[in-house]
Amino acid sequence: MTSNVPRATLAIVFVATAFLGFVPTIQAQNTCSMATVAGDWAATLTGTILFPSPTGPVPAAAVLRYNLDRAGIVSGTEARNVGGMFVNETLQGRATVNANCTGTATVNIFQRGVLVRTAVLAVVYDELSTQVRMVQKSLTFPNGTKVPVVVTVEGKKLSGD
Repeated sequence: MTSNVPRATLAIVFVATAFLGFVPTIQAQNTCSMATVAGDWAATLTGTILFPSPTGPVPAAAVLRYNLDRAGIVSGTEARNVGGMFVNETLQGRATVNANCTGTATVNIFQRGVLVRTAVLAVVYDELSTQVRMVQKSLTFPNGTKVPVVVTVEGKKLSGD
């Protein structure tokens, strides 16, 4: 009696190989540059600001619209709520991007033209430079006081530069 295992294995391999031939090729993003990430963006920020006692942790959320130009200049607006207190703010800063699609951003945040804080963020671009993910590295007030934060940002590109 002959075994059907080798025949069945061969048939499975043949069908799998044929099927994989029909799967569309996924285009991976190999590199990023200021040219690929420049444009208009919309993003959502969520997290917690870890103020010292007696205040303690305070939730934070925001929606942002910003432009990143080919020179790395960031400008935009932020509507944010920290601990139930809402305010509209403006953003100005600088960003960098590496070929591996990681980068940094240093953003100054203003209320009515007055600097209220500076944020430094680690950045990753994906989906062919049409999506961005960030984690805030630091938050510094104008007097030099640093406050720990656990904040993330996710955004999508609205248009190219």
